[in-house]
Amino acid sequence: MPDTAVPPALNPEPSFDDALAFVREHAKDARLTSGELLVEHAAGTARIMQTLNVDPAAIVAAALFAIAPHIDDPEVVISERFGAEVQGLVADVRKLWRLGSVSSRATQATLPETGREAQAARRAQVEALRKMLLAFAQDIRVVLIRLASRLQSLRYYAANKLEPSPDVPRETLEIYAPLANRLGIWQLKWELEDLAFRFEEPPTYKRIAKLLDEKRVEREAYVTDAIARLQKELATANIRAEVSGRPKHIYSIWKKMRGKELDFSELNDVRAFRVIVDDIKDCYTVLGIVHNLWQPVPREFDDYISRPKANGYRSLHTVVVGDDGRAFEVQIRTQEMHGFAEYGVAAHWRYKEAGARAYGGQVTAADKYDEKIAWLRQLLAWKEDVSEGDQPGAQPWQHLREATLDDDHIYVLTPQARVIAMPQGSTAVDFAYHLHSELGHRCRGARVDGAMVPLNTPLQNGQTVEIVAVKEGGPSRDWLNPLLGYLHSPRARQKVRAWFNAVDSEENIANGRALVEKTLQREGKTSVNLDQLASKLGFKTPEDLYAVVAKEEFSLRNVEQALHDTPPPEPEPEAPAQFEKRSSGQSVAQGASTGVLVVGVDALLTQLARCCRPAPPDRIAGFVTRGKGMSIHRSDCATFQRMAERSPERVLETAWSADVMSGRGSSVYPVDLAVESNDRQGLLRDISEVFAREKMNVTGVKTQSRRNVAYMQFTVEVSSAAQIQRACLLLSEVQGVVRASRRA
Repeated sequence: MPDTAVPPALNPEPSFDDALAFVREHAKDARLTSGELLVEHAAGTARIMQTLNVDPAAIVAAALFAIAPHIDDPEVVISERFGAEVQGLVADVRKLWRLGSVSSRATQATLPETGREAQAARRAQVEALRKMLLAFAQDIRVVLIRLASRLQSLRYYAANKLEPSPDVPRETLEIYAPLANRLGIWQLKWELEDLAFRFEEPPTYKRIAKLLDEKRVEREAYVTDAIARLQKELATANIRAEVSGRPKHIYSIWKKMRGKELDFSELNDVRAFRVIVDDIKDCYTVLGIVHNLWQPVPREFDDYISRPKANGYRSLHTVVVGDDGRAFEVQIRTQEMHGFAEYGVAAHWRYKEAGARAYGGQVTAADKYDEKIAWLRQLLAWKEDVSEGDQPGAQPWQHLREATLDDDHIYVLTPQARVIAMPQGSTAVDFAYHLHSELGHRCRGARVDGAMVPLNTPLQNGQTVEIVAVKEGGPSRDWLNPLLGYLHSPRARQKVRAWFNAVDSEENIANGRALVEKTLQREGKTSVNLDQLASKLGFKTPEDLYAVVAKEEFSLRNVEQALHDTPPPEPEPEAPAQFEKRSSGQSVAQGASTGVLVVGVDALLTQLARCCRPAPPDRIAGFVTRGKGMSIHRSDCATFQRMAERSPERVLETAWSADVMSGRGSSVYPVDLAVESNDRQGLLRDISEVFAREKMNVTGVKTQSRRNVAYMQFTVEVSSAAQIQRACLLLSEVQGVVRASRRA
């Protein structure tokens, strides 16, 4: 006998009651940040979703999404208990919930102080937030749940007479109500607007509400009479219709009063009613009856049936003048139009689906395609509100590619909640370079939603990214390797390449400078003006000369030839006032005894050569000059070696006296100290303090700054080589100093 048993359903249809019981079990007395009990928020949000007549999975997800943080491994638990579809909806709603918790800060993040710039920055942030929300909207039900959750929060604040954060009503009016409007969900849109306006502009809200209350009795009596009169005429014409008064919303009244500069008494649609019929033909028949009963106002007629709104809304709107001379509005639509007006896209899906198929059933590919197109049309209409530069007359279908949910951008947040649009596939390194080039160079790690991640991890929509950076440093060459996936943005790759090009250029310049300086020392031209030398050789700056020398594109022989007819060295400037002369010894530069012994010669006038500035215990040699006695050089001095080669007979053997070598002498000797540093304010002051602490007298200073790099030469008086070494060590510790050494 064949087995006819029916296997149990793997995923039974989720139940709203089961979902609430599950929430009560795990939430207990937990509250949201608003102060509302989590259980009450879950029940209220789900009931709002029920009014939209959506599928059971969406209603259950609306009840469950807030409980997820209170469950261990919520994805597994919810999936096993309520099915994968509900779990997916809950996960996506959680992302939008998190966006809502930071978007209020985002609209205020890093706003300029000036009014116009602040407004422009705020508009940009609102637009970015809207696009970010759409990027999440892989399923319209996710957006509906988020709208319902916000409405439930506003209801809680209003019922308990609590004041929400100022950002909540502002965000509702700028983000959520416009989205509900574009989706055609008037039932949510109007209540979101009124409740948000109640908290955003309390005095105005109360004033309009009071005016409505004062006119309520008179208005209701008139509407009742008008409805009875119209129903009688419709019955005579054999038209089946539902006629009812339509409540006017405070926010829309305020917008019309402000936009048209009208007084409350001048509004046409404070008194209004709605007629719902069976088909479109009856709509126009009813319109004729209404215009026959009351005098129509020509400019106040709108045919949204033949010309629907961008969000799909269809209806006839007309304003007529009553017997008392005051105008009132009449809306005429079919049952299907009314369903769409109340529930928007949700209604469209409901009409497209037949019977039991719904969300939980099977839907054909054609139906899903129609649903997708309907959803995208709403998004297109909404995106047009914030896009700029569209061609006049452009059709929404021209932007279908842009509006699809497969956006080519992701939207992530800074720790200050500023929304940043990045290309799909971007990493934390791309994000750092997007914020600032220097931050990208110094990036060493990233926290995504509070957790450290590898730098080549692709970012996802809605994540908060925090860059971990060092104080100084540069990028890694690995970042340019496309196989490692650190960089996705062409802009970021360009910045990394530019950094390494600059580093290579600096290294070339440094190598070229060293080669040129050695040439100058060999030729005894260390005091030559480098700018003049570079200009003579055909270069704009010395750095240009150094670069080509390092690349071996320019021979040093050209430098040597140019040195032979360079102008004489400039006289050394006197030390500035901030360098106080603290030395108690007598300077040999001022004509005192040099402490040098000349072998075989007594009482010979000696002077220390300025080209190499010898000081004990340097090995020295003497060269007899014409009319100026003997010049004392360091034995390795390039100038001395060249002169000795030409006139060896004028070279005399010399040595420091015993008193000088033992340190018992009182003489001091001038030496040149070269300092290379990053240029900054207060650098010269800090260096002068080093000399002052070491009681070293400064007799000459030369400074030059090029491209934020300072090149300085100090002529100081020392009594020993140890003093020179200590001075160089202390100078190298000054902030920004790259190197400090005795000039060769």
